[in-house]
Amino acid sequence: TPASQCPVIDSAWENPNGVPICAVIFGGRRPRLIPLVTEAFIWEHGVFMGSIISSELTAAAEGTVGEVRRDPFAMLPFCGYNMADYFKHWVFFRNKLGYNTPKIFYVNWFRRDEKGEFLWPGFGENSRVLKWICERIGTNPIGKSILTPIGHVPTVDAIDTAGLDIAQDVMQNLLNVDSQQWLKEIQLIKDFYSQFGDKMPEALTSELQHLEKRLRLFESEPPTTNTKLLSWIEEMKQLCKPEKIRWCTGTDDEYDELCNELVKSGTFIRLNDKLRPNSFLARSDPKDVARVESCTFICSKSKDDAGPTNNWAEPEEMRSKLLKFFDGSMQGRTMYIIPFCMGPLDSPYSKFGVQVTDSAYVVVNMKIMTRMGTKALAALGDHWFLPCLHSVGMPLVGGQKDVAWPCNPDNRYIVHFPDDPSVMSYGSGYGGNALLGKKCYALRIASTMARKEGWLAEHCLILGLKSPEGKKYYVCAGFPSACGKTNLAMLVPTIPGWTVRCVGDDIAWLHVGQDGRLYAINPEAGFFGVAPGTSNQSNISAMVAMKKNTIFTNVALTAEGDIWWEGMTKETPSELIDWTGQKWTPNCGRKAAHPNARYTTP
Repeated sequence: TPASQCPVIDSAWENPNGVPICAVIFGGRRPRLIPLVTEAFIWEHGVFMGSIISSELTAAAEGTVGEVRRDPFAMLPFCGYNMADYFKHWVFFRNKLGYNTPKIFYVNWFRRDEKGEFLWPGFGENSRVLKWICERIGTNPIGKSILTPIGHVPTVDAIDTAGLDIAQDVMQNLLNVDSQQWLKEIQLIKDFYSQFGDKMPEALTSELQHLEKRLRLFESEPPTTNTKLLSWIEEMKQLCKPEKIRWCTGTDDEYDELCNELVKSGTFIRLNDKLRPNSFLARSDPKDVARVESCTFICSKSKDDAGPTNNWAEPEEMRSKLLKFFDGSMQGRTMYIIPFCMGPLDSPYSKFGVQVTDSAYVVVNMKIMTRMGTKALAALGDHWFLPCLHSVGMPLVGGQKDVAWPCNPDNRYIVHFPDDPSVMSYGSGYGGNALLGKKCYALRIASTMARKEGWLAEHCLILGLKSPEGKKYYVCAGFPSACGKTNLAMLVPTIPGWTVRCVGDDIAWLHVGQDGRLYAINPEAGFFGVAPGTSNQSNISAMVAMKKNTIFTNVALTAEGDIWWEGMTKETPSELIDWTGQKWTPNCGRKAAHPNARYTTP
């Protein structure tokens, strides 16, 4: 009996038809470059991955141990004919498979840390990677992944690590894709391919070219045919000169990926997952902590249209000034393109915008505060959108190192051009200065649009009250900041039988319905509230909402890895880390949280 002594022989060992293959896995031995596991985009991309397999030499091959050797399909010493023809045979073999084409994956169990230690335990634990591969098989995979220039890579939490002592930052390292290192690898692959001359299949040289393009821009092909949008993006790319470009999808996987990157860069601190699941703390630059009304301009053609209560500048003079600031402002950074919708995607009263930004902090906050990404882009189609350009104003040139909260407090401009209309914001990464869908679009620009089109854009909450008899009333209420607007919007009544439900806590867009009544929609999708003073007594609904999946900015950090601010609890903690990162005690003379500290929560 064949292989009779092996305890793990499959029952199909001698099946005369063989076994059906649903995945092909390639692998090599690289200490730095290649992630733990990568899924190919399509068959040709998978063949490309197989053609560039590389490993450090071992005693199983002639050469210097540790030297990197290109070993396509692990067949270099064993292929009986020209490898270029072998590649071509693999490329065209897809035609024989039809709809049952297996997915192709690449694994690397051998990634090491800076000390040279293996990051992944390997051996039996490799089953965890195989589990993710199985979860990716089929037309509707359940295994979570993120899109990278080299393929689909698992999200940090996608691989089952239950019972395995492996830190999250180690998983991040295992799955990291370093575009700069891969660009160096591109030249080595070109050198390897060159030996095959014109026999090299065009499909693989094309895959190599597309990989290089993705690495340089970190973008897929623009996922839209909106010519005005594409033209504007190209103009912004030429102006801002980013290192990479990324069209934001708005998916949970993308959100998790960017939050992990923000943790790695020092912008985010991950809070105690048992106390505050999937939540983060950000600390801004002390000079970038609030809306800056003195730097906010309404640049209408007529100064009279801006009125005496707004800062005004001549539009073309201001635009010329800003273009000089934006020229090269994203060097060394990623340009994120955020298609977003203010209001429900299927509402005729909603409006679309596209924000270009170099801040991942902005992206994850916009994910909570707007309907953004692929769905918004699809709903936009070829229609009008508000162009919103934002930069933190800190290009990375000449080897300059990044900081946890990049900004340019000496050159801040939040500028609205109502006659275009458009918005340009430079120098601040904070709140309404940077989340351009909020006050900039939903109020300042929208109020001018509303006047022209016959509706209202108001700084109002929307709440629904239901009486004990079941009668429902909806009301709007407008209050300045710090007057309890959010608390009222989420009110829990103390009188029996009445209920209150929140439609919106900050902004209302009002229109006249076909029945002649006044209707309101909330253009936002989440809550961006002031933290200090919020408590179980003042707003228990907000406290419940922010128990998980929340971004906190400029609040204090407890020893247990949770958050705190003035007015949150009856008892003040004896010691904290304040919003500036300093040790704090009740008698130190400073606020633990900044008075304008914020929470962003769904």
